[in-house]
Amino acid sequence: MSEVLANFSNALAGTVEQSSASVVRVEGRHRLPASGVVWSADGVIVTAHHVLEQDENIQVGLPDGQTVPATLVGRDPSTDLAVLKVEASGLKTPEWLDAESLKVGNLALALGRPGQSIRATLGIISAVGKGWQTPTGGAVDHYLQSDVTMYPGFSGGPMVDSTGKFLGINSSALLRGGTTITIPTATAGRVVESILAHGHIRRGYLGVGAQSTRLPDAVASQLGQETGLLLVSVEPDSPAEQGKLFMGDTIVSLAGQPVRHLDDLFATLSGDRVGTSVPVKILRGGQTQELAVTIGERT
Repeated sequence: MSEVLANFSNALAGTVEQSSASVVRVEGRHRLPASGVVWSADGVIVTAHHVLEQDENIQVGLPDGQTVPATLVGRDPSTDLAVLKVEASGLKTPEWLDAESLKVGNLALALGRPGQSIRATLGIISAVGKGWQTPTGGAVDHYLQSDVTMYPGFSGGPMVDSTGKFLGINSSALLRGGTTITIPTATAGRVVESILAHGHIRRGYLGVGAQSTRLPDAVASQLGQETGLLLVSVEPDSPAEQGKLFMGDTIVSLAGQPVRHLDDLFATLSGDRVGTSVPVKILRGGQTQELAVTIGERT
């Protein structure tokens, strides 16, 4: 039994040592460094947005002990992610694992480098769910929760499985049910690539004020949904106005996706739809009809 425990212990220590080569220290706030992850070998670093209290004079501590200046490429408060760039080459990039392959009960390690050396804590994956929206409107592809204790300075560091594959970025700022959330690989990839390409996250824009409303029984039965979004305002010269939407219309679907609540609308207005024309089905005067709206970009 003791040999089994020793082998298990040594294997975990080996996983931490292997993974530590891709974990950096991020100095972007007063007195309390946080952590970050190497995204690319040429110096792209991903960390948590909330640990950067300044846009300039950011320092990154590399795994080899060097401390180098970092430039803020961009940030997304809604998913608590930020991207930095340092002048470095040959950095070790991790292997990322998508949350879809995880199971509740899998072992997980949270890693951080708030100081010179790597730190780690162990737990299990306690929940893996479908996509959800953060309180600030960010789209997270999977709800990934663990019982791992996040010590000060661990935000921006990775959650790692027992083989050393990176599962996502830890954030103590995103809470659900009072529990810290890990931003999964798919979300991190989408956000980081958008920031690298545009300097920010592109988000679709209609230019409407809306509230959920109950549909007439006959329409609800026809569409298979009980509610839609009643437009209470339409901004002048907005994509909605240009698409001939009027105050009093009720949106029931956008781009072929049912729209029952505001969250449905926000989820459909993704960055990849900016500049594209999409069908919008509305209820007007008791009758359903379909229009086309070109999605704008929220600034």
